[in-house]
Amino acid sequence: MAIEQMTMPQLGESVTEGTISKWLVAPGDKVNKYDPIAEVMTDKVNAEVPSSFTGTITELVGEEGQTLQVGEIICKIETEGANPAEQKQEQPEASAEAETPAPAAENRAEEASQPNKKRYSPAVLRLAGEHGIDLDQVTGTGAGGRITRKDIQRIIETGGVKERPEEPKTAAPAPASASSPKPEPKKEEISYPASTAGDKEIPVTGVRKAIASNMKRSKTEIPHAWTMMEVDVTNMVAYRNSIKDSFKKTEGFNLTFFAFFVKAVAQALKEFPQMNSMWAGDKIIQKKDINISIAVATEDSLFVPVIKNADEKTIKGIAREINDLAKKVRDGKLSADDMQGGTFTVNNTGSFGSVQSMGIINYPQAAILQVESIVKRPVVMDHGMIAVRDMVNLCLSLDHRVLDGLVCGRFLGRVKQILESIDEKTSVY
Repeated sequence: MAIEQMTMPQLGESVTEGTISKWLVAPGDKVNKYDPIAEVMTDKVNAEVPSSFTGTITELVGEEGQTLQVGEIICKIETEGANPAEQKQEQPEASAEAETPAPAAENRAEEASQPNKKRYSPAVLRLAGEHGIDLDQVTGTGAGGRITRKDIQRIIETGGVKERPEEPKTAAPAPASASSPKPEPKKEEISYPASTAGDKEIPVTGVRKAIASNMKRSKTEIPHAWTMMEVDVTNMVAYRNSIKDSFKKTEGFNLTFFAFFVKAVAQALKEFPQMNSMWAGDKIIQKKDINISIAVATEDSLFVPVIKNADEKTIKGIAREINDLAKKVRDGKLSADDMQGGTFTVNNTGSFGSVQSMGIINYPQAAILQVESIVKRPVVMDHGMIAVRDMVNLCLSLDHRVLDGLVCGRFLGRVKQILESIDEKTSVY
């Protein structure tokens, strides 16, 4: 028998880490090759990780909620084959031989025997930060030397390791003092608010980390500007409402208002290609393909799948893609390819009743359009008459490095014109 190691796979072109959201197996379970063994969340997708071997699960190295780098061990599987136990026993001997001439080898041997020592859970980091415990000085009792919450609680209860020890064994004190500024990042961690009795702690998932990172980057790097236009969509609303039931019966999915907005934006982008651009330092890249990113929210995450070549699709084709992508998000089956290649984002903020908002641009795109809620308002018509109309606000956030108010105003005016011209003569096919 042989012990094989399963590692965190690369679930996407630019993915560097994944978070184990749920184990689908337990130690002792028998699995076949390609059987799903875990659900993993990245900043782009949720995916099931298949087994690379047929055998028996011997150890789950990664814990649920733990984020691991691509290539790190997530579990071990016993398969048929040569027993590598002898090789594992040789490593400590080799390290012992090198102990005197090369102390660094001792550290490597310790890391090999405790591969999980520095994989800290959020709870361990929080407790250590609150009580000033130096995790480098803690011996973990978990799998692979992992430091568990119980290890930290035991130290707190017994008054053990707290501040960093004075390191009397260090040969030269000068390097120690030179490295003294290194604990500063820990001070920054401790500055976050601490929970109190009754509070609920919610671990930050891989997707939520990616959202936070991307939003921070967008707001700090992109000089945002905003503009808004009011659109009369009375005729569009009447037309869609008149055909929605027959459309659903014929096609099997809903014809939403959002499909009309996405189609109008795609058409306007074709006429104003400057809007379909990205800042690239010493140049602006004007994208050839018009790929519309759409925001799809779940209870705790936000995904931005992409409708590729939206300008070439009909309203029906766009409605189908919106339906299919939203279903993939709900089912956790969105692929990395579904999330890549977006050039402009349209966000359906009106779906939850918003009437005005300022979106944060989806980096590295140059603009995002918020489609707000359609509401009935009294509007002054021609000849001074007042009528109740279906009105919607379109709110555009733009990267002022790439775009100026003139082109954005013309673009938004063209979107308005397209939407206000939709009526019973418009074909959705």
